[in-house]
Amino acid sequence: MNETTTKPAPAKLRDEHLLFLDSLRESGATNMYGARPYLERKFKTLTGAECGEILAHWMRTFSDRHPRA
Repeated sequence: MNETTTKPAPAKLRDEHLLFLDSLRESGATNMYGARPYLERKFKTLTGAECGEILAHWMRTFSDRHPRA
């Protein structure tokens, strides 16, 4: 089993968070290692720690959600 399947998704994770991060990546506005402040500004109800957890989950699961054709 890999880390993607063994580590649970963050409790506050929503599809809109993953879609936002996908769009941010596509925009090229930032290196994704610097995406946490973007999440914090967009989703004001999330704490900085929650944003970090969501970003880490997005990074861990990116290739599973976007397999190469």
